[in-house]
Amino acid sequence: MGSGEENSLFETRKDKARHIRRLYAVSLSVAICFVWAFRLTHIPAKGEAGKWAWLGLFVAEVWGGIYWIFYQALRWNMVYRTTFPNRLTPRYESRFPGVDIFVFTADAVVEPPMMVINTVLSVMAYDYPAEKLSVYLSDDGGSDVTFYALLQASSFAKHWIPFCKRFKVEPRSPAAYFNTVGSTKSEDHNYVKHLATIHKLYEEMKRRVEEATKLGVPSEARSKHNGFSQWDSYSSSRDHDTILQIVMHKKDTEGSKDVDGCILPTLVYMAREKRPHYHTHFKAGAINSLLRVSTTISNGKIILILDCDMYSTHSQSVRDALCFFMDEDKGQEIAYVQFPQSFDNIGKNDLYGNAISEIVEVELHGGDGFGGPIFIGTCCFLRRDALCGKKFNSEYKNDWNDENENEVTEGNLHELEEDSKTLANCSYEKNTLWGKKIGSVYGCLVEDVITGLRIHSHGWKSVYYNPSISAFSGIAPTNLLRTLVQMKRWGEGQVQLLLSEFRPKCYGDKKMNLGLVLGYGHYNFFAITSLSVLYYSIIPSLYLLQGVSFFPKISSLWCIPFTCVIVGEIAYSLIEGLSMGGSIQGWWNGTRMWLYVKTSSFLFSLIDGILGFFGRPNSSFLLTSKVIDDDVSQRYKKEVMEFGTSSPYFTVLATLALLNLFCLLLTLKDLVLGKGSFGVEKMALQVLLCGVLVVINIPLYQAIFVRKDKGRMPTSVSIKSTTLAFTACVFFKLFNSLY
Repeated sequence: MGSGEENSLFETRKDKARHIRRLYAVSLSVAICFVWAFRLTHIPAKGEAGKWAWLGLFVAEVWGGIYWIFYQALRWNMVYRTTFPNRLTPRYESRFPGVDIFVFTADAVVEPPMMVINTVLSVMAYDYPAEKLSVYLSDDGGSDVTFYALLQASSFAKHWIPFCKRFKVEPRSPAAYFNTVGSTKSEDHNYVKHLATIHKLYEEMKRRVEEATKLGVPSEARSKHNGFSQWDSYSSSRDHDTILQIVMHKKDTEGSKDVDGCILPTLVYMAREKRPHYHTHFKAGAINSLLRVSTTISNGKIILILDCDMYSTHSQSVRDALCFFMDEDKGQEIAYVQFPQSFDNIGKNDLYGNAISEIVEVELHGGDGFGGPIFIGTCCFLRRDALCGKKFNSEYKNDWNDENENEVTEGNLHELEEDSKTLANCSYEKNTLWGKKIGSVYGCLVEDVITGLRIHSHGWKSVYYNPSISAFSGIAPTNLLRTLVQMKRWGEGQVQLLLSEFRPKCYGDKKMNLGLVLGYGHYNFFAITSLSVLYYSIIPSLYLLQGVSFFPKISSLWCIPFTCVIVGEIAYSLIEGLSMGGSIQGWWNGTRMWLYVKTSSFLFSLIDGILGFFGRPNSSFLLTSKVIDDDVSQRYKKEVMEFGTSSPYFTVLATLALLNLFCLLLTLKDLVLGKGSFGVEKMALQVLLCGVLVVINIPLYQAIFVRKDKGRMPTSVSIKSTTLAFTACVFFKLFNSLY
């Protein structure tokens, strides 16, 4: 997509290492087939120990091989994009489309208002014509403190935005900027003077907002702004009328100009109506409410969707996105431009794998090669037509001239507010196609992925742009449980998608590329793979106690394909990790998290997803807290894994870790004492597998047996897991000795 011609607004380059990747994929595929052949030709005879376990391993390996094809699909045709905003500006600046920015928050406790307004301020300060920029804050918590914080931000913006433009400030989130500028020196006295002034204003705003967060909104603030009267009928965050306030609008000649007299972007606060007997549909419902409300207020043709913790780090990002949408050759077929997520608080070795490097540095590039990286729900610019359900056809053309701008005057802003409120009412969508064929799709925890899939099935394409300068940055979870819960929610959503009418398939009209379908399959089958990993983590280790081998002897030729698969996968993943800027320790941490997520998060995802399919209510959408405890933060900086609370996730992980430890110790004891039918040569690969599972769990053993801090494994979990693991070993040995 896109050409290298001089008039193109973006360029596409193919992965230079694609031939090596493909050779590796083909070679390992052959080795996997030989592993399957070994399983089929060496099935234990009737009456021999471990026959059924052997067949179970064969099923696990067959599924692992099939899933590996999905995995490799996203590495087969990776592409990289480069934009040319220097060509865009002189050609199209007078015809730039309106851009509506949707920022989402849902709970003022786990998503502090100061964090929210820093994100809002960062996008208000985009290097883009202010009269064509509108920022909407959707507050599903309906918090008057968040509204108060937004009012404070609107006043501060009148000083902050001129400061950013005058001194070309980056990043334009005040908190992020002041954190980076503190250690730098400048000889520009004018800049230093303005910096001191703006920093003082920010600290004053921060103090007021944090005081309101602790003590409530001051009474004088309520009396000064009529917007607070909308909370008079407020019962709770789950039972209230629509609250909508146009905080700033370009037609408001007095309140919407900065200190230099320049117009500021439109700023709107919305808390959609909530009633106990109406399903909110979580973030998807909030997106659709804002889609309708924004149509009446600004109707921008391009929409940016952002989570409240994902502030903008580069003011040119909107122009980068427009390079794709406004390209004369291919722009009209692009539905959305997905940017990567990055995080401020990721350590060098990425203890919990939260940098999702494999996704943002490899897999999204691979999906782009097939015309459709997935929509990840944030950091994404979308075409309003595509999001609203319009299908693409060859006759579709970009039309940036006709904005259909509403005739709004200063006098009827209040009337516009009241009319817009009805569009966010609970009953508005009744007997409509909203949530089905219009807007964000309902009924799935991964509403972003399923919405992107629907867009692709309508014939649209999407692109992934990973700029050299990060476009957005946020906060990653700093403890293990939050990471596991977040991955469980994602995995369960993928199971829901797989079991829904929207599951990826080759549509009759061939609008979706086969490679793209396989790429979606990589995510959709995440949870099912947990069964194979779980089986491999338990059965071979248990059968060590009986001296039953499931792998070829070291001296056998059949050992070669197993060695190729093991060494090949380790080498490939390590090289890939290092090439993305990671470390060896980071790769090892990522491998551990891969195991933990597969054997706990995705296991629960699969169970809940299947139960939901058969009628059990779906899991509720749990927000990931952005508030970090000081003790947890200190341990995170030291790269010490956080447990500290009882959870079924930890019970599963600890039980598996202890099971493998007991099996290895008992096996080594028999080996040293020369007991049983243990043969070193025939059992070597099996002992190696068990040994790796033990070594990778060292942080967990430390949490159970060594650590004394608050982040250690809770005693109740340790006792429960030890009992389960020891009982499993004893019963397995006794049961098999009887037969």
